Amino acid sequence: MEEPRGLLSKAGIYHVTGLSPGLSAIEGGLKGGVQILQLRDYSLKDGELLGAARALRELTRRYQALFIVNNRPDIAVLSEADGVHVGQEDLPVKEARRILGPGKIVGVSTHALGQAQKAIAEGADYLGVGPVYATPTKAGRTPVGLDYVKQVAGLNPPIPWFAIGGIDASNLPAVLEAGARRVAVVRAIGESKDPEAAARQLGQGLEKAPLSKA
Repeated sequence: MEEPRGLLSKAGIYHVTGLSPGLSAIEGGLKGGVQILQLRDYSLKDGELLGAARALRELTRRYQALFIVNNRPDIAVLSEADGVHVGQEDLPVKEARRILGPGKIVGVSTHALGQAQKAIAEGADYLGVGPVYATPTKAGRTPVGLDYVKQVAGLNPPIPWFAIGGIDASNLPAVLEAGARRVAVVRAIGESKDPEAAARQLGQGLEKAPLSKA
């Protein structure tokens, strides 16, 4: 399997999921072209979360996809994940990397340009940019809209960045028009009746806007 940062540089479809869709649905997304899978499930106790992480780690290896754990570098290490994703109120990039060790990925959620610039300066490997649209997975958070996507695109970050938040095949063209070249989704795949087809549809949309160099 290619080293994590090499895979990251080529990735366009990022699926954030808990266990609720079921392993078959999650695997369907991987079959359809998901290149990064993040485990984010606040309902699981630590032991359950570790078991889920190990199961998804095995699944992603089969499909040559990256595996990221949300906000738990300890679980990431124990499950041999490729990295961890942190939010603005979670561990700093430097501290998360100390736990993960060399060669691992640290991604950061950002909601404003200053946060994106700070994450880059602190050594993040990729950015999450959003939530672009209102989404129940981030209930109560005001969406940043396409303006923030345009701001980050104008920044031309030296690292990959993924637009996230309420994105699906229907609004993907607008997100791409704003400058995004990579997207992270939750419901668009996880709640689809056909996760494999949903992932393929997203991939086809991304093909109309080639990846940036980052």
